[in-house]
Amino acid sequence: MSITALGMLFQFVGGLGMFLYGMSAMADGLQRFAGNRLQRVLEILTSNRFLGVLVGAGVTAIIQSSSATTVMVVGFVNAGIISLLQATGIIMGANIGTTVTSWIVSMSEWGEVLKPEFFAPVLFGIGAFITMFAKSHKKKEAAEILIGFSLLFIGLSFMSGSIEPYKDSPVFSMAFQILGGNPLLGVLTGLVVTAIIQSSSASVGILQTLAINGMVNWQSAIFITLGQNIGTCVTALLSCIGTSRTAKRAAVIHLMFNVIGAIIFGLVLYGVFLVRPDYGMAQADSVGISIFHTVFNVVNTVILFPFAGLLVKASDIFVPEKAKDRQQEWSPSSVETEMIRHLDDRILETPSFAIENACNEAVNMGKVALANAKIATAALLEKNENFCRDVFENEETIDRMEKLLAEYLLKINNLSLNDEQHLIVKNMYYTIGNLERIGDHSENLAELAQKSIENDYTFSGTAIEELRRISDAALKSVECAIGAREEHELQKVRQTARWEEMVDNLEEELRETHMERLSRNECQMESGVVFLDALANYERIADHAKNVAGYVKEEMQ
Repeated sequence: MSITALGMLFQFVGGLGMFLYGMSAMADGLQRFAGNRLQRVLEILTSNRFLGVLVGAGVTAIIQSSSATTVMVVGFVNAGIISLLQATGIIMGANIGTTVTSWIVSMSEWGEVLKPEFFAPVLFGIGAFITMFAKSHKKKEAAEILIGFSLLFIGLSFMSGSIEPYKDSPVFSMAFQILGGNPLLGVLTGLVVTAIIQSSSASVGILQTLAINGMVNWQSAIFITLGQNIGTCVTALLSCIGTSRTAKRAAVIHLMFNVIGAIIFGLVLYGVFLVRPDYGMAQADSVGISIFHTVFNVVNTVILFPFAGLLVKASDIFVPEKAKDRQQEWSPSSVETEMIRHLDDRILETPSFAIENACNEAVNMGKVALANAKIATAALLEKNENFCRDVFENEETIDRMEKLLAEYLLKINNLSLNDEQHLIVKNMYYTIGNLERIGDHSENLAELAQKSIENDYTFSGTAIEELRRISDAALKSVECAIGAREEHELQKVRQTARWEEMVDNLEEELRETHMERLSRNECQMESGVVFLDALANYERIADHAKNVAGYVKEEMQ
């Protein structure tokens, strides 16, 4: 190989690297710029399939990868956030959204002003200056979008420049004649290249680069593009390894959607090329490939959308139910196993969704902590030893939940986040820490109950009534704090603060009245110590509840 040829190879590899990195950087910038607006998409996901198609297209247009969107959907299905039928609409939309990249690539053929070498360096320079000198994080996020966008075009320019000297080479013309003459070989080529790169957007971009240099005929371009749409399913199929049966079915639906579309379009266009071979041998262009890529995905969605239910049923045949699947479905799962399933790493593909998912699991952890505090209160007031054992078991569960959530939040924190998202992740760390402390104080109450049972301590009727008053207020504060976290409602934050203040006042008041009873010898000294310790624990439970609500208030300011 000559030095010139080696230099061209290096230029192509470097251009491909810049193209892929530019796509990634632009997608990261768009995600951070969009921020928590994507969280609202979760509400749309649960409405209807048509909106699911729009959501799938919109999210894919932002993250620049239908593979990533489908992997994320597999995670949603595995976590039980959406149903398989809802996932079908999103998967269809994802295939439409991925065509955005091909239109970006084809911009170089829209006119001299839109050629990469004309404006990409300027965009890169503007983005670099903003990154270096701007103080606003929003401006820096916008600059990252510009830098990624410009790198994508510069990479395309490098690839195109490295290929141009060889565009008249007979090797390439013969290769594409062979691919065009054998549709299965063309489909297989597109499939393999996309499976290796793990991105149909990138492989279509490479095909368009070849088309810009006049090296691809339409017959080859059509069948390679069909193969690229099938190849993009490989990522989702790999990601569903080790997931639930339902998640595997979501990946299979993605594969069926693209395979059925490729068969329909492949047969129709193969017939067209047989009748009019001059159409197939005509030179393909970048814009034409974008048009075909878009038409294929839109028409395929229109054709198969009414049959989404049949696709779901067909997936049941390809991923049959096993005996152990039925057993797992009907047997109760442990809380930590459920949380592991819900905190799916596939959802990390989109940070805003991952944050929302973690917030939901924190709420679930809060509900477990609240339930445990109620059981501990019943154990103390009723002197029930079985309740004490339940509290101790639940406290171990709460500890495990905190560990799982903390590890997941650490993964989220390492993603590309904007300032608002960083604040939420930080507050979620503090939130689960406070919820775990509520669990600890519930355990303390159960230990006080156990001590009372073992030593036969008794409370007076007045003392029991006072414990009911302060425990009710403390539990109300926890309930309102969890509601504030779940509903992001300022009214719940205020209610939490009021209940916490009531607990503080009650703790001080009841401590004084109890000391008076002790001085009059109206209750035992030993049971009096248990009573005072219980007051202190309820006061601390309310404090932690106020902290949880306070983090919600901070996020809303």
